[in-house]
Amino acid sequence: MKNICRISVIGLVFALVSCQSVNYNKMFYEDVQPEKVSDQFTFTEGPSSDQHGNVYFTDQPNDKIYYWDWKTNKVIEFLGKTGRANGTHFDKDGNLITCSDDQGEIWKISKDKKVEVILKGFEGKRLNGPNDVWNDASGGMYFTDPLYQRDYWINFKQEIAHKSLYYRTKDGKTIKMETFVQPNGIVGSEIFKKLYISDIDAGKTYVYDILGDGKLSERRLFCEMGSDGMTLDKHGNLYLTGKGVHIFNRHGKKLYHIPIEEEWTSNVTFGGENNDVLFITASKSVYTLPTRVRGTR
Repeated sequence: MKNICRISVIGLVFALVSCQSVNYNKMFYEDVQPEKVSDQFTFTEGPSSDQHGNVYFTDQPNDKIYYWDWKTNKVIEFLGKTGRANGTHFDKDGNLITCSDDQGEIWKISKDKKVEVILKGFEGKRLNGPNDVWNDASGGMYFTDPLYQRDYWINFKQEIAHKSLYYRTKDGKTIKMETFVQPNGIVGSEIFKKLYISDIDAGKTYVYDILGDGKLSERRLFCEMGSDGMTLDKHGNLYLTGKGVHIFNRHGKKLYHIPIEEEWTSNVTFGGENNDVLFITASKSVYTLPTRVRGTR
């Protein structure tokens, strides 16, 4: 019997591109569409979920970090003066790691809001502007360092000519891994032993095998699409952003497109009590979408 692709016309229309991998009805509720939680921001970015399912995200132009409390469905301000935090991710100890690009730094912020600058440059030179970060289970972190020169940078002078992927070891040593046109979104999985990185200006997303702490295979092309942010679910499907959310299976085949009625969809992660709610940052707004799948942490 043929597996026929069909497009739902109830509520929000999901563009079903392929019927490979996980079936549509096993991933999404047909009559549920993204809900706008708040539109009080200037530009939202960098969502990451804590161990309780609350999602922290940034409003970079306003230099603030907020969090979405899944129990109340409310957005609450967590911290101001964040070093212009962009991408974020929680480390294994529950600290919020932020790509704070005002001075080209990476910060560690505890739940009681104590701030520690854990990285200020590379080989004595200012980083271009750390953008996104993923922490591994050993205490190391991968981060991207593209260049998006901000109007709030004072007397900025580019000191590093390349735009690269880096690894910071648990002991604080920083290693340059590989150079790209404009590296941006990044996400990894301890379960699948994979690291994904978007070269957004090249219009490509790559995948590596994680071979050990800071050790990667040669990169392979995952799909012909760049992305601002990304996340993974437990089936190994990769969620990319830009004009809405684009979902690819683990083989790089496009499954679905979730349209978001905003100028730009910057990033996405899973949160909520059971880690099964897509939390989407898009321009001036944030959205939630309950799903039938769970994300990786």
